[in-house]
Amino acid sequence: MIYTIGAIVSFIIYSAVGLIVSKKVKNVEDYYVSGRNASTLLIVGSLVASYLSTVAFMGDAAFSYDGYALPLLIMSIFVLPGYIIGVMFFGRFLRRSKALTLPEYFGQRFNSSTVRVVAAVTLVIGITAYLVAVTQGAGLLLSEITGINYTLSLVIITLIYTLITFSAGAKGVLVTDTIMFLVFTVATFLTIPYILKAAGGLPEAMIKTGQLKSMPDMLKWHGITGEAAYMGSPSDVLLWAIIIGIVWGFVIAVSPWQTSRYLMAKNEHVALRSSIISTIILALIYLTLHLTMLTVNTINPSIDPSERVFIWSAMNLAPTWIGVIAVSGILAAGLSSSSTFLQLIGNSISKDLLRNTKMSDDKLLKISRIMIVVVAAISLTITLFQPPAIFWISVFAATLFAASWGPVAFASVLWKKVTKTGALWSILAGCVGVLATEILKLMGLLNLPVYLNSAVFGGICSFAALIIGSLLTTPTKEEIEYREKLLILPEEEKDPKEIKQTKMYPKLLVISGIVIMSITFIFYYLPVYS
Repeated sequence: MIYTIGAIVSFIIYSAVGLIVSKKVKNVEDYYVSGRNASTLLIVGSLVASYLSTVAFMGDAAFSYDGYALPLLIMSIFVLPGYIIGVMFFGRFLRRSKALTLPEYFGQRFNSSTVRVVAAVTLVIGITAYLVAVTQGAGLLLSEITGINYTLSLVIITLIYTLITFSAGAKGVLVTDTIMFLVFTVATFLTIPYILKAAGGLPEAMIKTGQLKSMPDMLKWHGITGEAAYMGSPSDVLLWAIIIGIVWGFVIAVSPWQTSRYLMAKNEHVALRSSIISTIILALIYLTLHLTMLTVNTINPSIDPSERVFIWSAMNLAPTWIGVIAVSGILAAGLSSSSTFLQLIGNSISKDLLRNTKMSDDKLLKISRIMIVVVAAISLTITLFQPPAIFWISVFAATLFAASWGPVAFASVLWKKVTKTGALWSILAGCVGVLATEILKLMGLLNLPVYLNSAVFGGICSFAALIIGSLLTTPTKEEIEYREKLLILPEEEKDPKEIKQTKMYPKLLVISGIVIMSITFIFYYLPVYS
């Protein structure tokens, strides 16, 4: 009962915040990009919250509990630099474009409405898939803690995040994302010590985990071996971690639910600082959460489905009040991602696919809100008929953006010879490459090793199309001038005080890296290998 009350209270708070913030929405820029004046805290909150959805606290946590925490951490080595690379070589230039949506940026950069439409279509397809996965996770959690059926849970979850997005747009999403980020971050670090204590405390918890005969080699770099292993040989697992890590690095660097946050930043300094802080926070959460999920096997080795592992741990191993915060935090993670995804889909449909240059701002706002309701209804319908597959649906959605947008996004800034033809065929080829690979696998016509993700084929197709299409054509005067304009550092970014403050953040990143390596060495390496 107490968990149900916690969920209801959190729903009321988030809905109330959304309605309050909606009163500050005065124009299209407020609704689409929060007036372009968001602080570092708000950008960090939204970056982390939109990334760490129920996929992380349920899908990824299950993967760790199943014996693959170390491969997941190896993967994060390649994932997290995506924040720094993304903001340095794409995000800050995206902000300079003053676009309201990412497809609008691509359309302006290549002076092509066709490129804009194709980018918008891939955005709608990919993020709708991700929205379905995140909603499923939140629905499963709400159903478990309240006892209401799964279908009703999905309806409630959809209504809550639709209300937040519909009423306040980007402003509401940023504020609620940040509140949710604070809730689930605090909840994670409050819960972990109690789980480790129940497993015997450190370093005993790690030692006991490494000695489990039912799951041999669980603390080795390649994860478990034996009958329960489902990821292939150790070399397969390593290749999987590296390849998927690179794919997700591209996701963080160019995906719309991450890079669109930079459009809302107060200035480029905020964007740069936010990327560094987000990297540090995610590194800490991933290291502590996933190694802890391994140790739960020493307490309860039969949690089924394994997506319940963190929820079960919070409800059974931590004090009730912490469990309530933790469960509410996971719900918050799902709601934050869902509201972000819904906002991006609705805005892109209205601004990029149904655009009309003669449309007034008031009419555009009205259409945007209508599209948000329509998209929410469609997403709910799909979710009701699609069996839960939180981890794998999210992997597909991320793969789609990594392959179809990655090469074009970076080339739009870094390569002066890229053309609209190359960009168009790159997005199409990447999208088709991913979809074709997934369909062939689903039909049983293609059997690939676990490390050969569809992003590999989609990425190769996208990169080849970009190079060939651009070399066979010539950039137009408009394309050249637009890129040259993007490369000019705005005068407002040259404030010496801001520059001095921003230069402190890389130092913080280095110090944090040393701290994280020390934690890993003391609490993982020494107990396991000494």
